[in-house]
Amino acid sequence: METPESHFATVGEHKIHYHVVGSGEPLVLLHGGGPGASGWSNYSRNVDALSRDFQLIIPDLIGYGRSDRPHLAGPRFGIYAKYVLGLLDSLGVKRAHVVGNSLGGGTAIKMALDAPERLGRLVLMGPAGLLAPSTPTPTVGTRQIMEFYSGEGPTREKLRTFLQTMIYDSSFLTEELLDQRFAAATQPDLVANPPLGRGGPPPIEALWKENLAGIQNETLILWGREDRVNPMDMHLILLAQVPNAQFTVFTQCGHWVQWERAKAFNSLVASFLRGEMDRN
Repeated sequence: METPESHFATVGEHKIHYHVVGSGEPLVLLHGGGPGASGWSNYSRNVDALSRDFQLIIPDLIGYGRSDRPHLAGPRFGIYAKYVLGLLDSLGVKRAHVVGNSLGGGTAIKMALDAPERLGRLVLMGPAGLLAPSTPTPTVGTRQIMEFYSGEGPTREKLRTFLQTMIYDSSFLTEELLDQRFAAATQPDLVANPPLGRGGPPPIEALWKENLAGIQNETLILWGREDRVNPMDMHLILLAQVPNAQFTVFTQCGHWVQWERAKAFNSLVASFLRGEMDRN
């Protein structure tokens, strides 16, 4: 599918870039935080299928893609959640389902904690901000994110290594994808001001310490068993505390469930959002 028309909304003092595709109940797709990430690059394999039933709102988080890149100070999930909710305000959307991958998953959790009435159902794919009870951290993927803009700065080989870490099957990594991500990751203002900082731990909240048991939204947790960024054992705290959560694991799959297992992801997510997986 060709990239759909771009739109911009002013949220506070900054512009947020987004796409809108399809019709039906609003569904927000939130991308991850790796170098060169954007809404479209994360979800291009899912738009055709999901837009048949839902109005997809696909933003670039503040600091990513074509959204403004201000200096961000403070824990990121609260910042990202504020801007996504502000985007929904600007569109007149009072309530939406939310799908979030990695950084976007942590943002979705923060939205559910801060404004539960604004969210319908949640789909969380390898979300960040959780505790890994049995896996040493930081993981290899997290270290690669931390190191991408440090040292000699961004290089194509650093990005190739990182993207290979994201996925189980490296045949999914095309030169076209690498070119697109590297161009996006090396914009001068982004290199000068990386959204997750440079060299140190990502400035994100420890969501596992917050009131996860208070999230009443129907929640679908998805993980790739071979995830080398946010390891699969992180799901345990969500499954133990979020009262209406269910969990599915994809074998031979890394951090990008929606990319590597697109067909199964699209079918499962659409079924969940339509309520077809609810208890009878």
